[in-house]
Amino acid sequence: MDSLSQIVLGGAVAAAIAPAGHRRAALLAGAALGTLPDLDSLPIALFSDNPVTLMTVHRSFSHSLFVLPLVGWLIWWLFRRYGRGRVAAAPARWFWAIQLALVTHPLLDAFTVYGTQLWWPLTPPPVMWSSVFIIDPLYTVWLLVACVAAWCLRERVAAQRVLVAGLVLSTAYLGWSLVAKSNVDRDAERTLASMGLGDAPYFSVPMPFNTLLWRVVAMTPSGYVEAERSVLVDEGPLQFRGYPSNVQAYREAAGVPAVQRLAWFNRGFMRAQVQDGRLVLSDLRMGMEPDYNFRFTVAEQRDGRWQAVAPVQHPWSMPVSGGDGMRRLLAAMWHRTWHPSAEPVRAALGPGTAPPAPTATPDAASAP
Repeated sequence: MDSLSQIVLGGAVAAAIAPAGHRRAALLAGAALGTLPDLDSLPIALFSDNPVTLMTVHRSFSHSLFVLPLVGWLIWWLFRRYGRGRVAAAPARWFWAIQLALVTHPLLDAFTVYGTQLWWPLTPPPVMWSSVFIIDPLYTVWLLVACVAAWCLRERVAAQRVLVAGLVLSTAYLGWSLVAKSNVDRDAERTLASMGLGDAPYFSVPMPFNTLLWRVVAMTPSGYVEAERSVLVDEGPLQFRGYPSNVQAYREAAGVPAVQRLAWFNRGFMRAQVQDGRLVLSDLRMGMEPDYNFRFTVAEQRDGRWQAVAPVQHPWSMPVSGGDGMRRLLAAMWHRTWHPSAEPVRAALGPGTAPPAPTATPDAASAP
């Protein structure tokens, strides 16, 4: 999640647990601890300039549920032993305030689609519950209000109540996001089964800043299909659109280390393209057709075989630019949330956007 969400979550958790007399200190400490796991980008960048490494090592050791409790214990022990202040005065409360301010960070991150390695150093695919967008005001606002109110109310009983209320409401919103995702997934599975793609890997993820409009992507033998789903107005089968991917080149380059690493990290949800004899992989989980946040050149063809090259990350070609473009994007999403349509939000942004592909059928989805 975004830094503000992590700051106010850490602050609210710590302040709700610490003694009332320590509330302001706990808000500040929790905010710092809630930010700490994301500082992993600094040491990673010191040891590697490989963009695939930078992407796939982020949210690993610093987000591990095996590592963070040890870090929390060490911080608590140091302050109790040498601080002679608030932690020493209320060690039990501060122990749990520190622990939960740290651990809630990766748990919240796991609700996004990026992928969080909760079990590092074990190597299952990163956890991606993908039920909230990386920035969602309806999650953050309750915690922000609670932290501001608690800072102003200081030691009063009302401060504790507003902190608990903020945590309950933000957690309830996460619960709602899982319910909405479950409904979208159910409809997606039915539609994919009717298309002969019942076993196809797929994912669903909310569109930016909300949990009402969702994007669903499923992999096919020749590429992938994509649809949008409003939990408010859409009924019946999803209207999938088919897009090609160079699956042959992707399979032939499967032994390239960067390809293997990305396939593990994003579970194979990638578009493969060959451009000037080089293999370019796009992470389908983040972005909007045909523009994706993470695109990498990872291999080139030599003597009929794919050989590894130093990975290069392509700049993100945003579907909109400037304030007017963002307003048009938000307006298109808002309109789609309340009006059923087979047209993708991307196509509603006007000239310069890619035209929508034809609606996918079982035959088209499996065409060579």
